[in-house]
Amino acid sequence: MMARPVRHNPQTFLISQEKPMSPLTPPEISSGLTRADFLRQTGALAGAALLGPALPALAATGPVLKRPIPSSGEMIPVIGSGTAVIFDIEAQHARIPQLAESMRTLIAGGGAMIDTAPTYGQAEKRLGEVLKMLEPPIRERAFIATKISTTGEQAGIDQVTRSFADLGVARFDLLQVHNVRDTDTHLKTIRRLRDEGKVRYTGITTSFERTHPEFERIMRTEKIDFIQIDYALDNRLAEQRILPLAQERGLAVIINLPFGRNRLFAKAKGRELPDFAKEIDCTSWAQFFLKFLLGHPAVTVIIPGTDRPEYALDNLAAARGRIPDAAMRKRMLDYWESLG
Repeated sequence: MMARPVRHNPQTFLISQEKPMSPLTPPEISSGLTRADFLRQTGALAGAALLGPALPALAATGPVLKRPIPSSGEMIPVIGSGTAVIFDIEAQHARIPQLAESMRTLIAGGGAMIDTAPTYGQAEKRLGEVLKMLEPPIRERAFIATKISTTGEQAGIDQVTRSFADLGVARFDLLQVHNVRDTDTHLKTIRRLRDEGKVRYTGITTSFERTHPEFERIMRTEKIDFIQIDYALDNRLAEQRILPLAQERGLAVIINLPFGRNRLFAKAKGRELPDFAKEIDCTSWAQFFLKFLLGHPAVTVIIPGTDRPEYALDNLAAARGRIPDAAMRKRMLDYWESLG
């Protein structure tokens, strides 16, 4: 197919940020091409920088799709942000104002969930600082999700206590058991905190196939509100069992690693979107990747790591306009796989 000309639309220049590798991830899994690399190599980073003061205005245009949390019916925006690696920086780092502006843009533009964990280095502390930098009307709209990432009841309780202090909040919207580690123990702690009014929703997470049997067991046997799983255009294992089971059990689904640890951007480098992308109001590869995921009816929220305001805008644009149906998703997948 002939490459179509790049449209002179600000969103054309915005390619979304993948959550980088966690320290637990084998380095060979990452493509090595970051979103910033992608932008530099296509000349788009300079174009995005020209947006400057226009960012808040762009973020405010059009409604962002929301979906219900099945256990409560509460509506939540389908685009949020992760914090792994990108928020793991030292206090007083020069990038903290940029992170604050990114979260301000995300929330002002219609997003809500910000997902973190105590094992993301300094991420919880930096996110706590960023939240304090946001205006109260913005900060109060954030949906804060974190995790218990240790073994043992008291260790989990101590970790949660530190998370409350680091994030500077009195209540978590969502507290999850990280990578189904000592899940039965930690779910008891989370439920006690929920009963005390310190946690609103319970959940479990994984980004590793080896944990899927245990993950499915918990989905089937425990009363929880959310699951979090890795899912991307080139990583569709979750479609086989996890997503159908979530629908069966009435669980909200958070998607992490939606850009396949940057593999998708590496493959998209130098390629134009297909002409049919306009049929789903798609103007960037990041939107293409996110809209594909949003086309699955089990998906509730997607949390790409977002450390630039322009990335937040591009991510949010995926939740505006038309969402692909099953036929369009097949068309998107077929086109993607035809690229080799």
